Amino acid sequence: MILTLDELRRRGLLRGKRVFIRSDLNVPQDGSGAISDDTRIRASLPAIRMAVDAGAAVMVTSHLGRPTEGELTPEDTLAPVAARLSQLLGFSVPLVRDWLGGVTVAEGAVVLLENCRVNKGERKDSEELSRRMASLCDVYVNDAFGAAHRAEATTHGMARFAPLACAGPLLAAELEALGRALGQPKRPLVAIVAGSKVSTKLTILNNLAQRVDRLIVGGGIANTFLMAEGFAIGRSLAEPDLVPECRKVLKTLAEKGATLPLPLAVVTATGISARAEATLRRADDVRPDEMILDVGPSSSQALAHVINDAGTIIWNGPLGVFELEPFSQGTHDLALAVAGATARGAFSIAGGGDTLAAIAKYRIADRISYVSTGGGAFLEYLEGKTLPAVAVLEERARSSI
Repeated sequence: MILTLDELRRRGLLRGKRVFIRSDLNVPQDGSGAISDDTRIRASLPAIRMAVDAGAAVMVTSHLGRPTEGELTPEDTLAPVAARLSQLLGFSVPLVRDWLGGVTVAEGAVVLLENCRVNKGERKDSEELSRRMASLCDVYVNDAFGAAHRAEATTHGMARFAPLACAGPLLAAELEALGRALGQPKRPLVAIVAGSKVSTKLTILNNLAQRVDRLIVGGGIANTFLMAEGFAIGRSLAEPDLVPECRKVLKTLAEKGATLPLPLAVVTATGISARAEATLRRADDVRPDEMILDVGPSSSQALAHVINDAGTIIWNGPLGVFELEPFSQGTHDLALAVAGATARGAFSIAGGGDTLAAIAKYRIADRISYVSTGGGAFLEYLEGKTLPAVAVLEERARSSI
């Protein structure tokens, strides 16, 4: 249980208060420094508008890129973000560079505080820095789910020392969606975990194997599971040393009556390119010089059937090299299956960079129940890890009861 910004608004506790919002404005930029995708800025607007409309004096900050502490370079500045934020809000949002000594902001106004990771001690969650920043506000708001897995001064330390600490609407929505998917899911619970390596998602696989009714794997992860079941996979991307771990996952699923439907029809090629000749094969007929780069039509149909029956769907990762058209059909069919199941009443949550790219490519964002922008935080939640930024808000909420 955590306190939310909306609850403080409804209780009339924001008017005249200095509100510090930690947002996630770490947007991609092109070579000239122009913002190429403002999704994260748009996602931050509800918290800012809520505080402004409630009569608060609002300070917003975020990290951007990977700056060196104590050094602000032109590449690290939030100036482009301030300009875009001003456009979206419809009023000027000044950028404040040296803000640790104090910030001047009027009630009903917003200022953007320069890249928080430039401050010495931010990454190490310095108590001295955290106390200094917390003294700037009456209310601290964490609305940066994408950084919730990092214990830093603006994501964790400030929440310890600010007079009031709460979650913004974006953070609250992420936690609600993830809690709904993993806490008390509508059954059957189906998880799709795909990617190049088992090693990067082994903890996720182990955690989900204990919770799900069906586990779908794709990409290099599926190839390693095929190896674990005795299939020869040619030159396909896989991790032979993790075959024993895959067998443990299969054993965990079997013991609880859950299943992992392997792709028994695959699409192969001898090279990875848009001009590669794609060949449909049975999984037990892959040639030594071939690589598995997608699932075949019959496997797509089988997976779609599993998804169609789902009550809850967690999706992380494409099934093949979907960026190249010869190997995109499996992920396309998967995306449409998830969207279709959602339309029929399933609850779906999707996250991870490649997953978001697939959702955008196939234009189904409005047909997924919740699309997470959390990245690393989304993955760590699926692993069953405690997110430091969330844990401290829960602790503050308990101490105030």
